[in-house]
Amino acid sequence: MGSNMAECHPVAFRWPMKAKLNGAKIIHVDPRFTRTSAVADFHVPIRAGSDIAFLGGLINYVVHSDKWNKDPFFKDYTVHYTNLATIVNEDYKDTEDLDGVFSGLLAYKEPDFWPFNGNLGRYDNKTWQYERGPKPPGPTTEEVIKKRGSFDDVLRSLRKGTPKTDPTLQHPRCVFQLLKKHFSRYTPEMVEQICGSPKEKFLKVAETLLENSGRDRTTAFAYAVAWTQHTYGVQIISCCALLEQLTGNMGRPGGGIMALRGHAAIQGSTDVPTLYHSIHGYMNAPSAVRPHDTLRDYVAAETPPTGYWANGPKWMVSYLKSVYGDAATPENDFGYDWHPKILGDHSHIACFAAMAEGKIKGAVIVGQNPATSLNGTATRRALRQLDWLVVKDNWLTETATHWYLAPEVKSGETKIADIKTEIFFFPSTQIAEYDGSFTNTQRMLQWHSMAAKAPGDCRTDSWFYHNLAKRLKKAYADSKLPRDQGWKNVTWDFDPDPGEAPLYPGEISALKVLREINGYMTGNPKQHLKGFGELKDDGSTTCASWIYCGCFPAWDQNLTARREPDPPGVPGAHLKWGWAWPANRRNIYNRASADLNGNPWSERKRWVWWDPTFVNPPDPKTGKKVPNGKWVGYDVPDFTLTMPPDHKGKPDGIIMEPISGTDAYIMRPEGKGWIFVPNGLVDGPFPTHYEPHESPVQNLLYPKQQSSPVHKVWSPGKPWNQLAAVGDPKFPYVITTYRLTEHYLAGAMSRWLPWLSELQPELFIELGRGLAKEKGINNLDYVIITTPRSHVRAKALVTDRIGVLKVAGKTIHHVGMPWHWGWMGLSTGDVVNDLTAWVGDPNVSIHEGKAFVCNVEKA
Repeated sequence: MGSNMAECHPVAFRWPMKAKLNGAKIIHVDPRFTRTSAVADFHVPIRAGSDIAFLGGLINYVVHSDKWNKDPFFKDYTVHYTNLATIVNEDYKDTEDLDGVFSGLLAYKEPDFWPFNGNLGRYDNKTWQYERGPKPPGPTTEEVIKKRGSFDDVLRSLRKGTPKTDPTLQHPRCVFQLLKKHFSRYTPEMVEQICGSPKEKFLKVAETLLENSGRDRTTAFAYAVAWTQHTYGVQIISCCALLEQLTGNMGRPGGGIMALRGHAAIQGSTDVPTLYHSIHGYMNAPSAVRPHDTLRDYVAAETPPTGYWANGPKWMVSYLKSVYGDAATPENDFGYDWHPKILGDHSHIACFAAMAEGKIKGAVIVGQNPATSLNGTATRRALRQLDWLVVKDNWLTETATHWYLAPEVKSGETKIADIKTEIFFFPSTQIAEYDGSFTNTQRMLQWHSMAAKAPGDCRTDSWFYHNLAKRLKKAYADSKLPRDQGWKNVTWDFDPDPGEAPLYPGEISALKVLREINGYMTGNPKQHLKGFGELKDDGSTTCASWIYCGCFPAWDQNLTARREPDPPGVPGAHLKWGWAWPANRRNIYNRASADLNGNPWSERKRWVWWDPTFVNPPDPKTGKKVPNGKWVGYDVPDFTLTMPPDHKGKPDGIIMEPISGTDAYIMRPEGKGWIFVPNGLVDGPFPTHYEPHESPVQNLLYPKQQSSPVHKVWSPGKPWNQLAAVGDPKFPYVITTYRLTEHYLAGAMSRWLPWLSELQPELFIELGRGLAKEKGINNLDYVIITTPRSHVRAKALVTDRIGVLKVAGKTIHHVGMPWHWGWMGLSTGDVVNDLTAWVGDPNVSIHEGKAFVCNVEKA
């Protein structure tokens, strides 16, 4: 679901195909019958944007099924490994109680200093919390911070009472009962009405899911951007995670959820982030508008007191040591005050909304082509407001040439003489023209070496940033201003060592960068850290990214360069092929692959297990004997290695002390997987079906709440972001965008290659025979596709692969368009993203490009 894996991730799709040869079933739920559908066991049509209704229907079906209620496996897994038995605050109200919203909904007022966050509303999640026992005694967090207590003291002050539970699942406010109530109306009939998916096909999916879940069998879901690019994209993924926990598929071989990454930069940009809201290792970026005044304030706001995330102070301090080196000391909070703070939403659309109003003066665009993306006409308008623009890319992209070749310039609507922007173009290398590492869907780092030198003056991204950093260091070297002390104290030592020849003049040492990311003992860069368990919060360790710690455990051991597969017949994880974070673990939460006693749920699904006979060496710190017993298996166990299954945690402790031997989800504060989400998501503790911002139908589930009450709309009411009303007869058709195998992203790379341009030479729209007949459109006719933002011209591909759905009693036509074209390259065409809107998800600000409305007319 949310993925055409065969088309968009063809190398990865080898493995589902191999699984099919071994008897696995492949199901494809998608608006179009695609290359993936063609090799699936069955395809289920669905209206774009209705995925939560479909998944919610599966959840409702599962919890009322005989198998789930009679097979003890499901209760053993969910009661002990998830929060299904946890009791929720008595003040909590569900969408079923409040006509489509949760308790705590508040109005949102944009702040004056950064009025581009886009929120329509916000939730106060106080009522979403657990019902707890008494809080452990001790000083308050405010008192500890005021006295500059230790980080452990801060964590102790954050402790809450133990969550109350009902293992019988009968308490009316336990998560299980709330779950049943929340999804009770997601019946097969309702799924058919909302999604357009035939009831009999939905039921076949539900039965197949149950047949392939349990002790001996598992089911995995694979998704891509067709799940993320929605105003509730995070909640779609959360809904699937809920379903996979409910069916006992998380943490087990052949189970879980795969977030398919289109290319190496996507996973890498979240791990060692180019994102505005997080720093290395998925830690939240310090903020000027949250309670982040001091390092201890940050720890108190961002760190749970229990679970493995409670090690956050060690990760944060080691990160700050990497940034500021010897200048970062306990006395100055390790340079925390020097670290940049965000003001709000600085995501792509938020920044372009600010740019469109002249609030941003300059931009550097690297490896991205915004002139062809996300409401392209508005984006290009924003680019024309800049004083200066730097574009660094392999070719002259649409972003580099928008000032003289954009559609609005060619039409005369915009005059070149009126564009004030000064544009600089930096020629860039390709990925095979320098050393470095990839990170993929499997979270695996794989080292690659330069295959060929780049032509002419092309330079790597690392060269660009390396030399920019050195110039900035020089520019601020003599400054006495407090605001400049961060740049003065930034450590930047990535020049190649003597005897290490640079790939290009002025180029960095890529190995030095990876060593810095891995981490080492402060003051001794050659004493590498072997894993994040060695990180300290006293400044004695340096580590840029805790999740990558261990990939380079010694000066001459770059584990990301390994290429040794498991021997034939070993059902293993290929632990010597590259290196996967965290700790080279290939399956996260794999403690859940064993039962409460530490034994595999079945021999067929053996993965990691407790070996009580294993003789442990003495404790290296104390020399004391360690009792026998260790977690072992085909993978690196995701658990404290010597913690036996019968271990009882200390309820009043911190970090891992409260975790018991059956708390399989160690990153969660209570060691339980979250079926109900009390913190972290801003749009609700349970996933809820809402309509896309632009929809042809009213919300059948909650007529009083059409779309998410807290989703984002940027530049509302502005002429460059006009939006269609619900059921607008001028825009009656659902449209989704997609990729082709033959082209890559916006086509800036692939449209310059003659053999790829020959394979897919022209922009087209895929539409069903019924719509084509209704509109008098024949195959290969040119058509005009219109939304409130813009219109584009494309050739018609009339097909049976996409067509009519019955939704809410209405006949809804679905159309689809690839988005690979622009005005540069050998094959050119209109920019499909000109049709899309600046609306998006409230958690991560991604746009809703996979479900909106349009009109189609013969050209």
